[in-house]
Formats: sequence, C-alpha cells, structure tokens
Amino acid sequence: VTHDQTEAMTLGTRIVVMKDGVVQQVDTPQNLYDRPENLFVAGFMGSPQMNFLEATVMKEGADVYLALTGTSSRILIPEARARVLLEKGYENKSVVFGIRPEDLKDEEMFINNSTGSVVEATVKVYELLGAEVFLYLGVDGLDHEITARVNPRTTARPGDRIRIAFDLSKMHVFDKDTERVIVH
Repeated sequence: VTHDQTEAMTLGTRIVVMKDGVVQQVDTPQNLYDRPENLFVAGFMGSPQMNFLEATVMKEGADVYLALTGTSSRILIPEARARVLLEKGYENKSVVFGIRPEDLKDEEMFINNSTGSVVEATVKVYELLGAEVFLYLGVDGLDHEITARVNPRTTARPGDRIRIAFDLSKMHVFDKDTERVIVH
C-alpha cells in the first residue's frame, strides 16, 4: 500500500487506485497512465498531472470540434473519436478534454502537420530539468495554466507567445458530470 504513484508505477505489475475507500480502477501501470477510466485516475497518475480543459463538443459539417470553454480556441477531433462522441450523444454538450504534458508539442514540424489542433499560448514559466523542459502556459480565456513537457532545446521563454500543438492520438475525453472516460 502506498500513496506514492511513482512508487506504485515502478514496483507494481497491477495497481488498485482508490479514492475515499472506493476502487476507481485496477490495471497495469501502463494502462492506468494511457487509458484512465475517470478524471481521478487521469489526474493521479503522472507528474506533472494531465491537463484538463472544459470544452463543448461542436459539429460543423463533417467536422467535430472541442470548443475550449472561455476561449476562441477549437480542437478538431480525429474522426474515429468524433464518431464515438456523436454516437454517445455528446454533440453540444460540455465535456472535459484531457491531454498529458508530453503530448503538447512546440516543434514547428509537429505544428505544421497538426491541422486543427494548434492553440496560441503565452509562456508563463520555463522550468529546465536537464533532459526536458516544462512550459507553464497561459491560453487567453482559460482560468488556469496548462503544462507542456518539451524538448530542452526549445527557444520558448517566459513572456513569449507560442503556438502549441496537441497530439490528439493521445487525447482523452471525460463526461463532465460522471467524470468517467468517454473516449481515449
């Protein structure tokens, strides 16, 4: 038994994640990280924790977007995930979009190939950790920062306005009310 998620991830082959005495998920360390079943598990596994952004599922023609609450930013949802959201009745409904810090990219090559999944942000804090950098970013209209784990050779510094791309192959969408995962 441990409250240290790093210890559990490194030593365990199967982990039980509990909250207030209730089992949230039982799985392998990798599945807990990659396929969390709810917001609690998603936020508990990983350091820094997953970014959570409130959004509304919007459909325009054949495209389905996540309109980030409080911002003018929209994220184009990949077709397979969009289909799941529509089939489950989430069109025009509020959800929670989850993305891990390492799945936010500031490299120009990735940004240029990420049609519909790029937002502008202001670097608030630059934290060099040797092999990686954490950027704490402000997105206009959001009431909290998002965290990106990027290459240490990034040129971004506090105060810079940058474009950041979301690797949507790693996205998670959660039901805002039940906090259960809708789609990975």
